[in-house]
Amino acid sequence: MSGIDVGEELGARAARARALSLLRMRGRALGVAILPAAVAVVLFAADAQGHLAGPAWDAVRWTVLAVAVVVLLVTVLVAVSVARARPAVSPTVPVTEAGAPDLYRLVRELADRLDVPAPSAIALTPDCDSWLEDRTHRALRRGPGGPAEGGDAAPVLVIGSPFLWWMRVAELRAVLAPVVAGTGPSADPDIAAARRFVRGLDAAIADAAAPGRGPLRAAPLAFTGWVSRLLLRACREHAAEMERCVAAAASMRAQTVDQGLRITAQEQVGLAYAGWDRLLTRVALPAWRMGRWPSRLDAGVVSALTELSRRDRLADGFALRLGERPACDLLEEPGAADEAASLLAARLFHGGPAESGPDWAPVDWQQYPDEVVDRKWRSEAARLHRVLGALGVPRASAADPAVPTLARVVEHLSGPGGPGEELAAGIGAEVAREEAGSPDRDGGAGSGDRAPGGESPTGRAEHGHGGIGADDPLDLWGPGPLPLFPLQPPRTGAELLADHVQAMVCCAAVDTAGAAPGLDWLDGPALLVGGERRADLADPVLSLVEDGDPDPLLAWLAEVGVRADKPVRLV
Repeated sequence: MSGIDVGEELGARAARARALSLLRMRGRALGVAILPAAVAVVLFAADAQGHLAGPAWDAVRWTVLAVAVVVLLVTVLVAVSVARARPAVSPTVPVTEAGAPDLYRLVRELADRLDVPAPSAIALTPDCDSWLEDRTHRALRRGPGGPAEGGDAAPVLVIGSPFLWWMRVAELRAVLAPVVAGTGPSADPDIAAARRFVRGLDAAIADAAAPGRGPLRAAPLAFTGWVSRLLLRACREHAAEMERCVAAAASMRAQTVDQGLRITAQEQVGLAYAGWDRLLTRVALPAWRMGRWPSRLDAGVVSALTELSRRDRLADGFALRLGERPACDLLEEPGAADEAASLLAARLFHGGPAESGPDWAPVDWQQYPDEVVDRKWRSEAARLHRVLGALGVPRASAADPAVPTLARVVEHLSGPGGPGEELAAGIGAEVAREEAGSPDRDGGAGSGDRAPGGESPTGRAEHGHGGIGADDPLDLWGPGPLPLFPLQPPRTGAELLADHVQAMVCCAAVDTAGAAPGLDWLDGPALLVGGERRADLADPVLSLVEDGDPDPLLAWLAEVGVRADKPVRLV
């Protein structure tokens, strides 16, 4: 037996031992629950044989019997609640075999090489991670006669959608090898039973904490949650150690597959994560705040990482890989899968609605500069002038004093009023009011800046192309607030003021100096002057906003040819 086989066997044995410890905890809890009933049986058996007679023992017997009945009823209540509790399942985009036969074939061949059961299904997640997910709970079935996702014993393989677009086929296989290898321990009956026990406790705690329960249901659920919390706290260490042992055993088994590619593939995982995070925070978030959701986020990852390869000498070699077959070719319709994953990403990270609408429309990358960047700048510039008007700031000298100009903003911030704390507070208050009065995310995403929040959508986004669809987060996570994973904390008034002043400058540059809105794959909205990106505007704006010094900005305006006294078009 090789060292790899020995290590795998030791890991599997350790995982099984931890699983048995969890099951023994479950047995001890059950033993404590039936202990009063056992005592009552002994007392009544003694009475039938003429022992422990007398009024005092009769009182003890009936008291113990009453306690036993109550404890058994409570035990049944807790057991039923834990069994019926719906485990948390990650929101994903399911991929049917008809929609990705090559991907299913790759995964099955990988499972055969690893000598483990193949996953029951494949799904995509809009994140840079991959895992196996148990969906065998009956509450996750679609309904009578319908497809029962999770009805099979094998877990579902969840793949990070950015991996499919950035990685090559061989790299994806190397990354998935240790994940698919985990189906072996999942088939072990002791490990599976231990996992069901832990997931049931976790689901019962979540059910007890869910709002909107009536008092008749809330009290029993609260007690069930309290008991489940005690049990989960007692078995948490064993459960964590079991999962570590399972992961170690799967990793050891996967070392026999594509060992030479594993290091390179892991490098691509880190690179994909960096590009995905940058794309979400710098590119997607401004669009989501404007009521638009980029419909090709995964394709954008490739553009962002290609741009990173061009700028970073350390990543020069990564661009050479693009000539190989991308993993997204394993899908029959990659565009439909990318669109579904992009919409789900907007729901998870921003709380967007489940379906497109007038105020929540998809936008492709060609339309992004006009639909998102220019609209964002002009919306913020209009808000800036509304707040200036509310503060009673006079218009700058111009032929038509009613026309908004950049000069008005510069004169106010560099005047006797100081750096503009009152203006920053006013902008922050107006943004907060607009967010509070915006439509619910389920019904539509209002224009302007929107902070994360809102209730979970109740609709469902169906993309019936090649078997690609989007699971409803309500079905999977329960009626909790969205987004589940907000990207950024709320911005301060000073940050909002700097953004609005910079937006005003960009509008003036577009209207008076022939500049244009653009998209930078790594930094998001960009100002293009003569076809080249100008990334040197932030510092002059900060000098004006924070110090009241207009000279750096005036010098920048003169260099670009911007007329601060000319009118600016707002929305």
